[in-house]
This record gives sequence, C-alpha cells and structure tokens, in this order.
Amino acid sequence: MSRAMKDSGIPWIGEIPSHWETDNIGSLYSQRNEKVSDKDYPPLSVSKMGVVPQLETAAKTDDGDNRKLVRKGDFAINSRSDRRGSCGISAYDGSVSLINTILTPRTEMNPRFYDWLFHTSVFADEFYKWGHGIVDDLWTTRWAEMKRISIVVPPIHEQQSIADFLDKKCGEIDEMVSLQEKIVEELKAYKQSVITEAVCKGLNPDAPMKDSGIEWIGQIPEGWETKRLKYVGYGENGLTYSPADMCGEEGVLVLRSSNIQGSRLVFDDNVYVSCSIPEKLFVKRGDIIVCSRNGSAALVGKCALVEEDINASFGAFMLRFRTSLYNRYAYYLLTGVISNYKQLFSTTTINQLTLGTFNNLFAPVSKKESEQKSIADFLDNKCTEIDTLISLKQSKIDALKEYKKSIIYEYITGKKEVEA
Repeated sequence: MSRAMKDSGIPWIGEIPSHWETDNIGSLYSQRNEKVSDKDYPPLSVSKMGVVPQLETAAKTDDGDNRKLVRKGDFAINSRSDRRGSCGISAYDGSVSLINTILTPRTEMNPRFYDWLFHTSVFADEFYKWGHGIVDDLWTTRWAEMKRISIVVPPIHEQQSIADFLDKKCGEIDEMVSLQEKIVEELKAYKQSVITEAVCKGLNPDAPMKDSGIEWIGQIPEGWETKRLKYVGYGENGLTYSPADMCGEEGVLVLRSSNIQGSRLVFDDNVYVSCSIPEKLFVKRGDIIVCSRNGSAALVGKCALVEEDINASFGAFMLRFRTSLYNRYAYYLLTGVISNYKQLFSTTTINQLTLGTFNNLFAPVSKKESEQKSIADFLDNKCTEIDTLISLKQSKIDALKEYKKSIIYEYITGKKEVEA
C-alpha cells in the first residue's frame, strides 16, 4: 500500500511523504568560518570523491596561512560552479581553500542522508541557481545564498534507514560499474597492443625479421625501415588565436582536443575564428591531427585522421602531421608509436608533446603501399570489433550510473520507501 504524499513546495523536490517536513539549510547547519594555516592543519581537497588529503602534486597557492578550518564530521562544498559536485563529509581535521563553504550540523540529523542529498545533480542545479558571477566558470554560491535553500527533513529514523540503504545499494552499483570500467580499460589496452603489433611486425608471422635498433620496437620485417617521424612526413604547430577572434559558424573551424573522440573527428564542441590564417595551417583530407598539450596526460597524443574536405585549421595545443604514406596506415602508425613514448611528455608540471620531440620519435615503416593498405584494412576491421565491445560495456556503465542517480533521487525525496 502506497503512503500518502503531499506537495513539498520545492520545485526540484516535488512530492514528499505527508509526514515529512521541509526547512532551509540555514536551520539545519551553521557555517564554520575560522581561518587557519596549513602549517597547523593539514591541507585537504574538496573533490567529487569527497574531502580527501591534498596530493603533493596538487596546484597550491602561496597563501597557505589563509585557509578554512574543517573538523571531522563537517560537510564541505565547493562554492564555484566549475567544481560542480565537489563536496562531502570530512573524515579529518584539516584546512581547505577559501572557495569552500564549511557546514556543521546545528540540530539532530543523520549527516549521511544529507550527504546523499547534496550529491544529487538536482541539488547541484538548485545550489548554483542561487549563485552569482560574471561567467559560468566563476559563478559562485556563498553561504548567504546557500542557507536559504529549502530541503526535506524526514524523521531521523528514516534518514538513518535511507542512508543505510543507499550506502549498501550504491556500493553494489559502484562495484558493478568498477568491473565494467576495468573491462573497458582492458579492451582499450588490447586494442593498443593489436595496433602496435601490426605496425611493428606486419601481418605475416613467417616474414624474415631484423633488429630495428630501437628497444621498444624490437624486430621488424626485413624490408622495413626505422625512421624518425621527420623523415616520414612533416609536423606543424597549430594556430594561436585570442578570444576576440572567436565568432559564429561563419568563421573557420579550429580543431581542438575535444574534436577528437574515440579516435575520430567529431563536431559537437566547435570553435570558429575570423582571424587571418596562414595557408599552411589549413587541414587537408589525409592529414592527421594530434593532441599535443592537455591538462590530462592520458589525452596527449590522441590522434584523428581528417577523412573529408573541411574548412578548418587546428589549435595551438594540436599538431598536424602530413605524409605521403597511405593515410589510414599513417594514422595507426602514429597511434602505435606515440603510445610507446608517453614518458617523454607526461610530467607532473606540464603534459606536452612538442614538435621537436614529435619529429624525433622513431617509427617502423613499411615501404610498400600495398602492405600499408593491408595493415590498415586489418586494423580497421579489428579495431571496429573491439570498439563495438567497448561501446556495449560503456552503455552498461552509463545505464548503471543513471540507475544510481534515479534511486538516490527517489529515496532522498521519499518517492520510494525503504522496506523494513
């Protein structure tokens, strides 16, 4: 038998059980706003994973004496919209950046219930709706606004049962997601190994071999050569432009890292510019675009082949490689080569594949176009098979994450009841 419901009066919450109450955050929490030094209280980071000890490699300011105190059991939330979802209950005494709001319960509650509530996307939408700022990346919601946000207040025993249920259920979902993600990573590694094997050894297991002279390459077919990339084709650094140069679709498309998805060019997140562009910085069909600089080391070196005629250039954090090799083969060759030189451009300070480094990477090269085409055809088919499996696993991951979001929302708003 379903329980009686009522309108909560809170649009993002909707209906709640008739015996539940509502109140504003300021009635449930008070702000802890004590300034401390990270010399006295160890530095913590407020992340999507919660409140965690700050990594040694984390970007730090010089003002370590101007931080906020966090006590064990406090709830911390990042006030800026570009840190959406960064919040959690602290398991430590420590200090955090001033951009975080620190809350301590002022009334009897189950903090884990509200931790689940504050992590929902609907709360994040409401939280930043109350904020202010000039641009999205600097949009901030302070305590003065946050404390006026209305939320649900179930009876304390129901807060406990809901929190316990979500801890258990979401833990099970997270384990299933983790398993699928592990399989995806294994499939990606397998795909990379298939590419590297094909471009380094060819397709004939009985072919006579010789030493390449490069340790990671090992033996290559006798008719092949080991060359630096600058002797295989030529690279070019991308276009430098300013925000003032950006315009609507009447301008020239500038390819960036976000335009490379799953080894192909996509056009969902485009930037167009109206500035003067040298002829050499326009792309042509058969060019290979390489991400040369990115905040994520994993994204540096990802490549895509330009497979159609487009009116486009490429940005300053990209390289363009142009070669007379069969273009699909050249794409796979770069993919195999760059993956084996990651240590050259993945550092703790900057992740960058410079043109000088790129030009001097060694590559095993087949001299026969027919063989190049055979290798490319083989890899097209094999990688399509692997990509299909990856896509199926990713769909399962996405479905599990959506399911997790839905049950959290349904239980923290009382639309579903925890069974006794």
